[in-house]
Amino acid sequence: MARLLIINPGSTSTKVGIYENGALSFEKTIRHGAEMERLKDLKSQLPVRQKLILNILEEENIDVDSMDAIVGRGGLLHPLDGGVYEVNAAMIDDMTACRYGWHSSNLGGILAYNIATRHNLKAYIADPVIVDELEPLARISGWHSIERISIFHPLNQKAVARRFCREHGGSPQNCNLIIAHMGGGISVGAHRRGKVIDVNNALSGDGPFSPERSGGLPIFSLIELCYSGKYSESELKKALVGGGGLTSYLGTSDAREVERRIISGDEKANLIYEAMAYQVAKEIGSAAAVLKGDVDAILLTGGLAYGEGFVKWIIDRIGFIAPVHVYPGEDELTALAEAVSEALAGREPLCVYEKE
Repeated sequence: MARLLIINPGSTSTKVGIYENGALSFEKTIRHGAEMERLKDLKSQLPVRQKLILNILEEENIDVDSMDAIVGRGGLLHPLDGGVYEVNAAMIDDMTACRYGWHSSNLGGILAYNIATRHNLKAYIADPVIVDELEPLARISGWHSIERISIFHPLNQKAVARRFCREHGGSPQNCNLIIAHMGGGISVGAHRRGKVIDVNNALSGDGPFSPERSGGLPIFSLIELCYSGKYSESELKKALVGGGGLTSYLGTSDAREVERRIISGDEKANLIYEAMAYQVAKEIGSAAAVLKGDVDAILLTGGLAYGEGFVKWIIDRIGFIAPVHVYPGEDELTALAEAVSEALAGREPLCVYEKE
């Protein structure tokens, strides 16, 4: 099995892991405080994060030369099929220039590449957030100037699909699955033979509301809000994406806090929390229609899947569609490592990134 160094940069942390013998043997989270918030762009953050990673490797006596490859979290690129991609010059150029937007995950492939080249290794990314396998029908929005796009949680959704298939003796390429990733954002994907042929845009206003995001909203009411003068464009986007959902109704995005309120008898908390489960169930029902009812299993994953009551609300509404399996949480380091290990072993293809 491959021995891999995994790098996953987030907005407030950088996670580093070593994957060998089929599991993580080392994991470290580097927390970033106010100093990283002041570094607003990729070029200013890159040397700081790289130095912190190299310091950790030195402190832990980790021999990078013993690795088979370096794996980074994929960032904002042009739409791609899911899979493992070797980091090449075209990808580095697009991520460095933030040609498709700036996000901390852009640093993942660059950091992996920089460290890999120092040790004559190759660097890879896997299933970045812009994975797009939508069918043509799924792209039609209802307004000619707007196309539905694919932004969801492909890394965790595809990792859970592989895990389910390993446990049940199949492969993602020979089954149909509905997978609901339920975390700060919620995405529900219709997986047909390994491809996510339809999924809600989990970032910018589509599908169920979530702990932090508004999901789909009534159009005319939203238009009126846009022209009310109460918000600037940036303020409204921030309110709907970071301050929507549970945060908007209950003042918190912490599902555990909401569950504590429900136990203490808070009827409003119960109503809003159940409404979120209700909307997830509706989205799963829509995905079942996309797959024409040919569904082998429904998989519930992400942090919200730890909530037994929340999961029960969903299963009560969609359990008739197909067997439901629950995989709480998400482990991005392991998901990245497993995907690359499969590709290096020849069980999955290695893809080539090309400029558009």
